[in-house]
Amino acid sequence: MLSIGQFARACGLTAKTLRHYDAIGLLAPAVVEPVTCYRRYHPDQVDEARLIRKLRAVELPIVEVRRLLGIYKQDADAMTAELVEHRRRLDSRVTRLQHQIHQIDHLIKEKGWQDMGEKEQFTLDPDVERKVAAKLFNRVWELLETENRTEAEDAEMIHSAHASACHWMVVGKPENRARGEWQCSRVYSVLGHAEAAMFHAQKVLEICQRHGFGDFDLAFAYEALARAAAVGGDGDESRRWAELARAAAAEIAGDFDRELVLSDLETIPAAV
Repeated sequence: MLSIGQFARACGLTAKTLRHYDAIGLLAPAVVEPVTCYRRYHPDQVDEARLIRKLRAVELPIVEVRRLLGIYKQDADAMTAELVEHRRRLDSRVTRLQHQIHQIDHLIKEKGWQDMGEKEQFTLDPDVERKVAAKLFNRVWELLETENRTEAEDAEMIHSAHASACHWMVVGKPENRARGEWQCSRVYSVLGHAEAAMFHAQKVLEICQRHGFGDFDLAFAYEALARAAAVGGDGDESRRWAELARAAAAEIAGDFDRELVLSDLETIPAAV
């Protein structure tokens, strides 16, 4: 057994921190001597203490550290997923801090504090924004159907798809947002960008599941996933998603919509 001082040196924490972790129930010693109240730790606890130190070092709050310790003991892969999500939050914080640094630079170099007038926030009339979203969506279809597209048209197609999806996020219904994400996925599949295609296809499925969509939109979510997997070279995964798409298509009431899904599935390329 290790004394609190020995244990502190072994895991890189201070004795004060260890006492605090004991008090809040995060990391209790193996034994507390009844008379002296000396804390004794088992050597097997060193790894857990070091993990706690690492998690706290990346600014995870105590409540999250406690939760992640429980996850780690049961599923290491789930622990990885949680850390990826925390990294995303830190990335967002970095972006926010970079913006603040830019604003400070403006204040320092250009005496921006002298511009005290509030600038009017730019907004579009909702009806106008819907028309813009729909027009961009239709423009993407024109470009998808264009033979021998130029590099500039490929770039326009990507930006138009994202712009349409962005406007639908503001004024559209969930099905509009799902179809905007679907179009982004199709554009990236056509251009051979498998990772981006898969990202947006997963967004379509997430929206369908969140709002309970079945029928047409769910079938096309599976179709987008099958196409993205094929572009990425994963034939087994592509076939799995395609089968789910066919099963969903069978539940579509309208003959035209059902045939549209099935015919689109026939255009999925073979995985390389």
